[in-house]
Amino acid sequence: MSRTTTERIPEAVRRLRKVELHQHVDGSIPSRTLWRLLKRHGLHPVPTFREMRRRLELQPDEEGTLLAYLDKFYYPLWITQFYENVKEAAEAIVREAVSHNVRVLELRYSPVIHTYAGLTVRQAIRAVLSGMNTVIREVPDLRCGLVLIAMRQHGPHIAKILARQALGEAEHLHDRSGVVGFDIAGPERGNPPHLFREAFEIARAGGLGVTAHAGEDAGPEYVWQAIDEAGAQRIGHGCSAVTDKSLLRRLARDRILVECCPTSNYQTGAVRHGTPHPMLTFLEAGVPVALCTDNTNVSRTDQDREAARMLPQLGRDGIRILREVHRVAGEHTFIGHTGRTTPARAGERVRRPAARPRPSAS
Repeated sequence: MSRTTTERIPEAVRRLRKVELHQHVDGSIPSRTLWRLLKRHGLHPVPTFREMRRRLELQPDEEGTLLAYLDKFYYPLWITQFYENVKEAAEAIVREAVSHNVRVLELRYSPVIHTYAGLTVRQAIRAVLSGMNTVIREVPDLRCGLVLIAMRQHGPHIAKILARQALGEAEHLHDRSGVVGFDIAGPERGNPPHLFREAFEIARAGGLGVTAHAGEDAGPEYVWQAIDEAGAQRIGHGCSAVTDKSLLRRLARDRILVECCPTSNYQTGAVRHGTPHPMLTFLEAGVPVALCTDNTNVSRTDQDREAARMLPQLGRDGIRILREVHRVAGEHTFIGHTGRTTPARAGERVRRPAARPRPSAS
């Protein structure tokens, strides 16, 4: 059953054809699927599904920090160390997205953390692609792609190895879905994007799209680095960018899309409850944005809920704005563009640090 059935969703929202550009596999596996897999392996730590849901989905009294949010990710890792489980989980995620009228879907995933029981990185990648392809065969107008994540805490060398692995599974080498992009995620503070520049250069040179988690738990200087030194075409979250007017102008000028995840941002404390989401500032500044879910299961959300929750902030023209947001997001998907060394992907957009405007002190 869809999680939106207990929350009123306007019919106009349901009908919107949606584009999802920022959704993590590990945080989006439906609780029912996780419960079934945990029981199959005898790994369920509590006797009832109701108790298990509290461990998998962020509760209101747990909101406020990114670390508390990330605590919800370790149970899924118990069972996503095996090919068939990963495939089943990916298939469930895609089916759930389709039920909310998502027709362009990029999932993102760190294969390295799924190799502890013997899977190779390639097998971990292909398990997700296999789950995607199962649904694609049933939904002809669905387009899917996979963005690979290098975890910051694993360091730049592992990131370079993963970037090379990503090229071998690129979309243009597959009949259906494939790897379309490269990303860094994980603890942001103390792990600035410039340290991962070489990994991003490998991904760009191979024709992958480049995005980076930046400005979620750190200042706008991390967003500057993601653009100037990583060559990012999109920014994940980017909340702190709104404090820097010159950065907003840069994002708008270069059409660098920000992947906005409202529910998640309020839950992690990246945006304070009761304040407008930065998505509004981005839109006013002419910065392209995508409305995204981040982690549907951890955040107890989906594309319909994200849209419905943003409508009051968007005002009377909310549906029209959301329709335009999804249209623009569709133009920024990496799906269908791998293997092309365009200037952006070959690094020609990248500015050297000395040439970029200085971030504001605010």
